[in-house]
Amino acid sequence: MDFRTVQFRYTEALSTQDLIQLRNLFNQSAFWAVGRSLEDLAMAISCSCPVVTVWHQETLIGFARATSDGVYRANIWDVVIHDDYQGAGLGRKLVETVISHPHMSGVERTYLMTTNQQEFYQRVGFSENQTTTMVLLNQPLEELPLRQTEDVVA
Repeated sequence: MDFRTVQFRYTEALSTQDLIQLRNLFNQSAFWAVGRSLEDLAMAISCSCPVVTVWHQETLIGFARATSDGVYRANIWDVVIHDDYQGAGLGRKLVETVISHPHMSGVERTYLMTTNQQEFYQRVGFSENQTTTMVLLNQPLEELPLRQTEDVVA
């Protein structure tokens, strides 16, 4: 296959047709993102910067997004390359495109979570971090163990 025609693009939003392609890409090539709704994908994209898409002609074959404060911390999310295109260096270029964006390139630390791809990310330059292992799962506020605070008088 001729990968010279593959294009990497920054985007701020995807059309409905492109969101359908993204959902199909996730359903085929990303076990952790199966079944996402178009509305949720659109919201995640609108709250992320940068968002990078990878295209072979009119077909979406890769995707990644990030969130960042531009200075201290950034997170990379949802990195995926279609199964048929893996092994050609496109995943590496995708991650490099994300981290070279101005919102990402100057941050002190860039984090990501991965289940099965530690070796891939280590080849890109990431290292394991044993100190950031906490997560808060979304749950109703009344179930959270919050401390009582004094009323603030305005």
